[in-house]
Amino acid sequence: MITGRKKEILTMDSILKRISHFDIFKYYMPYNNWKLNEVCLSPFRQEKNPSFIIGNKGGILSYIDFGDTSKRGDCFQFVKDLYHLSSIDEVLKMIDKDFELGIFSGKIGNYKKIISEYKQPETLGKRYSLIQVKTKPFTKEELNYWNEYHQDLEDLKREHVYGINKVYLNKKLFSFPDNELKFGYFYDGYWKIYRPFSNKKTKWVPNNVPITTMDGKIDITNCNVALINKSKKDYMVMKKIFPCSCAVQNEGIACFSEENVKFLKENSKKQILSFDSDVTGVSNSQQITKLFNFDYLNVPRKYLIEGTKDWADLARTRGIKTIEQYLKKKKLI
Repeated sequence: MITGRKKEILTMDSILKRISHFDIFKYYMPYNNWKLNEVCLSPFRQEKNPSFIIGNKGGILSYIDFGDTSKRGDCFQFVKDLYHLSSIDEVLKMIDKDFELGIFSGKIGNYKKIISEYKQPETLGKRYSLIQVKTKPFTKEELNYWNEYHQDLEDLKREHVYGINKVYLNKKLFSFPDNELKFGYFYDGYWKIYRPFSNKKTKWVPNNVPITTMDGKIDITNCNVALINKSKKDYMVMKKIFPCSCAVQNEGIACFSEENVKFLKENSKKQILSFDSDVTGVSNSQQITKLFNFDYLNVPRKYLIEGTKDWADLARTRGIKTIEQYLKKKKLI
């Protein structure tokens, strides 16, 4: 009988079975005096005034550099940015080697000793903020907003989009600017508040939806091609043209858990990722498609000059027929 250790694929999940998000931040963060959820000096430049934070938001550790907000994401993205690595695959190999996890390198070291020298923060458990929403009927203004994206009241009901009267965060009333347009996306006990005209920092606040939640997962069954969008609104538009559509929570790699990738692979012959057509969207698409062997199809870049970078905005500015014609050109429908 031949015995031996079963070879394991190097993925984020296989790494996180051994060490935590916090362990990775702890190991690579150059300043030892940083604390979770407290602003500290940025590791990306010399500075006197703290402008960097590693925080626990929605049960997931992430970082943001307020001096350069393009630098933000999870612990894997942090290592990629800090060491100027070209792909997430390089990040995984670096972490595997430095911690001596032995997944890819085969060298198993004393990584348990490394992580035993400090305590894991108590806030790292899977704790999501409590969000309670008092809904209301949609106003004419709110329905007109969705009509621009070719969505009617029945579409909104089917996709669990609600008008909002009041929002309570951890049982305290959450205040919004007067007359701000806002909607509630409900996901099996969790809420994401969508504020379409707010800035990037508050557009999805508050939000306690787990990062790996997918829209339209039920529609990805026995598909030749699964179209993976980066937002609920894009998904709602594309579903009218391409039934085998779904969506992740954002353009980050953390959305693609091992379970989600396995599901997509098992239920479709081909997977096409569709993120924004701007520089960030294309970069994210290239990283994720390479890692999981997806294809990708973004909105034609010629529309960027109009400020149109996703399918929802293209449907609003040029109509669903334009998208349909483009998918036909690409032989997807």
